[in-house]
Amino acid sequence: MAISTIEQLAEAVRQFGRERDWQLYHSPKNLTAALIVEAAELLEPFQWLTEEQSHKLPPEKREAVRQEMADVLIYLISLANTLEIDLLKAAEDKLAINARKYPVETSKGSCLKYNETKT
Repeated sequence: MAISTIEQLAEAVRQFGRERDWQLYHSPKNLTAALIVEAAELLEPFQWLTEEQSHKLPPEKREAVRQEMADVLIYLISLANTLEIDLLKAAEDKLAINARKYPVETSKGSCLKYNETKT
């Protein structure tokens, strides 16, 4: 079955874990720790690369990044499942908050944090 929505992915991740009784280990604390470990592994293929090199990954490094991104997403979905958080709604809400914190007029072309920009 092809997965084409967050809801389908969340259900597939739930089913995968249920089949293996992983809910025994999937506490919010453990899932968050696993998520951080996978995020660190996502950084590894980029270690020591220049900015330009990071945009032009060879196929084997690009596949490694792809796999690590999937791990990060799966753990994030697992955490959302465990805490019953709607990730799409959370992202929508966070984008609205960020739009207020980073208005285009003061943030465009700037990497300053919201509390460092002129309002």
